[in-house]
Amino acid sequence: MTLYNKYLKIFEKSFYLYISFGILLSSCVGGVAAMLVLMNGSGPIEMFELFLITCVAMGYNTAVLANLKPRITYNILLGSVGVNLLIILLNIF
Repeated sequence: MTLYNKYLKIFEKSFYLYISFGILLSSCVGGVAAMLVLMNGSGPIEMFELFLITCVAMGYNTAVLANLKPRITYNILLGSVGVNLLIILLNIF
């Protein structure tokens, strides 16, 4: 069993608990990413990064509100956190 499948089963088992945690996680990581982007200026590249941050964070919230299947919701959460962490790393270095 892979690490992905292991955590997907845990996510599916306590789906309603983890969607609340996911909203907090996605929003907080997105907020940190947005802060770091805006600390670097407000040019066109930074505005595109800010747009991307907003889209992926809201994408997870939309998946939760649309009552999508747990696997899809989990994948969107991983994508949201992954994209935001990548933007954080790009703006730190």
